Amino acid sequence: MNKRDFVKRLSRVTLGATVGTSLSALLGDVLLAQIASTTPATMARDEPLWAALRAKYRLTSEYINLENGYYSMQAEPVLEAFVGKVREVNVQAARYMRTRQYDDKLAVRTRLAELAGCAVDELIITRNATESLDTVIAGIDWKAGDGAVFAEQDYGAMQDMFRMQARRYGIVNRVISLPLHPASDQEIVSLYANAITPRTRLLMVSHMVNITGQILPVRKIADMAQARSVQVLVDGAHAFAQLDVPIPALGGDYYGASLHKWLGAPLGAGVLYVRRDRIASLWPVFAEEGTPATDIRKLNHTGTHPVHTDLAINDAIDFHLAIGTARKEARLRYLQQYWTAKVRALPRIVLNTPADPSRACAIANVGITGMTPAELGRTLFDRYGVWTVAIDGAGVHGVRVTPQLFTTTDELDVFVRALTELARRA
Repeated sequence: MNKRDFVKRLSRVTLGATVGTSLSALLGDVLLAQIASTTPATMARDEPLWAALRAKYRLTSEYINLENGYYSMQAEPVLEAFVGKVREVNVQAARYMRTRQYDDKLAVRTRLAELAGCAVDELIITRNATESLDTVIAGIDWKAGDGAVFAEQDYGAMQDMFRMQARRYGIVNRVISLPLHPASDQEIVSLYANAITPRTRLLMVSHMVNITGQILPVRKIADMAQARSVQVLVDGAHAFAQLDVPIPALGGDYYGASLHKWLGAPLGAGVLYVRRDRIASLWPVFAEEGTPATDIRKLNHTGTHPVHTDLAINDAIDFHLAIGTARKEARLRYLQQYWTAKVRALPRIVLNTPADPSRACAIANVGITGMTPAELGRTLFDRYGVWTVAIDGAGVHGVRVTPQLFTTTDELDVFVRALTELARRA
């Protein structure tokens, strides 16, 4: 695709003045053209270009933010577009909600489905990954003795939902523990395979483990499970808009993600994918009696909802596509490899993330022998002004480190120096 076609495709405004924002307004023509003419591998190391993109964010000077996995701020152009939508919806109020809301939301869903690589009738907008995944876990028609499989490194909210189904319906949960440094994909596939029983109905797997950043071989796990008539739920909270992989290519039956992490959408937006042939059998969490059982919208009864959040997803998609998923993935992996390569071999430094670049992207987890994760996190912030989050459980003991597109190598050098000094003193 040439530069002109690239810009033309991205500049498409699907929802009109109330919803869409031009790419020129989001990034500027010069920066947009620079990005469009740069390959992912080259752009990953182009610090001046990333400095220009960094200027599109309002960042605090109080500390270095390396905890973007929980919630990553919107770029300023997306934020301003979002605020504008809040104001416009507020002006139209009930008239907008009764006349335009659903058509506009469908248009946003259509763009999200295009980004996800699936059909629009297989995808809905939710509030976050927890809501998406719990909708599936709660929606299975469980019977006493049915089984589920997941990992102790999976996100706690979904583990809680599985345990509630065990108390409520008598299902049996089998919990595996993932190796931090797997020797092969087959080692991981075998762990899940060995946990499956004849009564197992659902297997949940993280595309990217939230506490370590490890990327799991989801397609191989899904193929194995489905060959045994086990449905597969994929937690894509940290993978969507970070990894350049269409949702259907993973082979799962269900997929949930948050959009306030790597897509840079406002808080309160997530996505749920349900393969078309699985929709009818899922029970909604909130009743939607007027919707056919085969229509995914039956799972999406939200009541009166802050629709401006959904509308701003459109601007976040524009900003994302202007950079490109492949370029983002290359940059984020480069940043992670940049700092982990400098400390991985140092005494008392413990990396809880695989060294193989294909097994991780932005997120990594690091500990120091002799320091608890909480102590390490506090010291990094109090002494060096580096913000991370402590992880201490499920075999993982360290701080999670999550750079974003606005993170600089100079900031990572500060972090590396901090780790080096602390390891020497430990």
